[in-house]
Amino acid sequence: MKRISLDARELEHPKPLELAMKALRELDEESYFYMLHRKNPIPLLDLASEQNFQVLNKEDDNGDWHILITKNQEVDLNQFLDESSGV
Repeated sequence: MKRISLDARELEHPKPLELAMKALRELDEESYFYMLHRKNPIPLLDLASEQNFQVLNKEDDNGDWHILITKNQEVDLNQFLDESSGV
């Protein structure tokens, strides 16, 4: 699958949400969005879920959040979490 990535750890609100929503509009069944963030982006996760995206979020030992979102309901996002983050 094609990955669209965003490292939002240094970005200030509302830039991470704006960029993430732009990325979600570009997703198709063969792609996923990966975001690294210093916070758990609840508004983004809620919006993605409301639009029937599959969402996975996990905090690592450093306190960074790894967020994966896809339109494809058949894919196991955990495999991409491991590949993207080493979590």
